[in-house]
Amino acid sequence: MSEDEFRAAMSRLAGGVVLVTAREDDLEDVGMTATAFMSVSLDPPLVMVSLRNGSRMDDLLTDQPDWAVSVLSESQRHIAGRFAMKGRISDRLLFEDIPYARGEVTDAPLVRGALAVLECRTEQRVPAGDHTLVIGRVLTAGVPSAEGGPLMYFRGRYRTLG
Repeated sequence: MSEDEFRAAMSRLAGGVVLVTAREDDLEDVGMTATAFMSVSLDPPLVMVSLRNGSRMDDLLTDQPDWAVSVLSESQRHIAGRFAMKGRISDRLLFEDIPYARGEVTDAPLVRGALAVLECRTEQRVPAGDHTLVIGRVLTAGVPSAEGGPLMYFRGRYRTLG
């Protein structure tokens, strides 16, 4: 099986779109769009995100245990696209015109208007091929917006349920 065949098969699995964020020690915000995100456990409350080895977020979460997740709504496609760009825009510009609040515990950006927000602390890192599975304990969770449906990713494009 080729990498392209595997990628094509997996592109048929629809996934919700989240923005994973963290605050670096030098007080710079870092964000990354992800679809490989899931709930792991209710007791204790755990979630997991898959990060490409050597990515800026993977490197940051190796040293910084606190991070946050914003579950993006269908109206936040532009945010997903912006944070999915690799090396085309500085981190400072990425957050420039996006409304967000600081997390109570992590100080990481939480996108206003997101369907749900979570603040997490890394519990475990599991090597998995060219990625690392980061399992985080959920420290706070909220549902700030009940408006609209989720943003989905399917067959290489952002989509909505409608």
